[in-house]
Amino acid sequence: MSHRATRLTTPFGRTSSADDVLRGVDLAGRHALVTGANTGLGRETARALAAAGASVTVAGRNADAVREAARAIAVATGNPRVDHLVVDLADLASVDAAVGGWSRPLDVLVNNAGVMAVPELTRTRQGHELQFAVNALGHLALTLGLHDALARSGDARVVWLSSNAHLFSPPVLGDLDRRFRPYDPLLAYAEAKAATALLAVETDRRWADDGIRAQACNPGAIATGLQQHTGGLQTPVERRKTVPQGAATSVLLAASPLLADVGGRYFEDCDEAEVRHESPGLFGTGVADYVLDTRLSALLWDQAVALL
Repeated sequence: MSHRATRLTTPFGRTSSADDVLRGVDLAGRHALVTGANTGLGRETARALAAAGASVTVAGRNADAVREAARAIAVATGNPRVDHLVVDLADLASVDAAVGGWSRPLDVLVNNAGVMAVPELTRTRQGHELQFAVNALGHLALTLGLHDALARSGDARVVWLSSNAHLFSPPVLGDLDRRFRPYDPLLAYAEAKAATALLAVETDRRWADDGIRAQACNPGAIATGLQQHTGGLQTPVERRKTVPQGAATSVLLAASPLLADVGGRYFEDCDEAEVRHESPGLFGTGVADYVLDTRLSALLWDQAVALL
């Protein structure tokens, strides 16, 4: 386990937008893939990267939606280098097909897509619990499949979107698919988002020598389609963000030169988060010490790969 005494901070904060973070940054020659990029935070992340000159692949499960999003982003940014990729993270066969067709180097992978608080226990075609499957397992399959493309970059970044919900519980090793425990929608979401943070730590630990650095982030409380099963955003008004503000931390980790050669950390509000050694309570912030534990991250990675 390793916790750093000094937190990384940037000139940006909770109210900074994605465009603020990338102002003056030239991403020409860089290629980014953003999952769940047809709507919400993913779409804004893809738009901001394209506006800074990157070529961008808009990835999502609905062919018409990702095609239209890619077209709209290209028009809005004046950047014609925006394409789309159809991939359903809940279906490992779809992920395999997507990575099997990928041939070019990849500089940035933003594992943004997610589902939250699915009311009833739902299993994927391969039998995995849906929230863990989409938020963590499907993204791990995608990331593993794109390893060589990322390595060809020589200076690649992987961003895993987590949530402050990870503070509610670590993933339960040995029962990642919830076959022995009663299903609780919010707890399943919390464990899945803790898993994404741990997978970021382990991606960085295993792949930094390949020129691939990875981070996790909490985008904050933003009203998007993610809250469709919770009756909307429940966070107090003073803690809420706009979509451009919510995408700022993702974009910072994906492309800012301020974080060159940095990895294995967890950010929120554009700064490295404060480590919590006990629960900060409902709507709390910070990063739980357990998602920075490399012993736990290694075990989770091995168990998740075995599920694949």
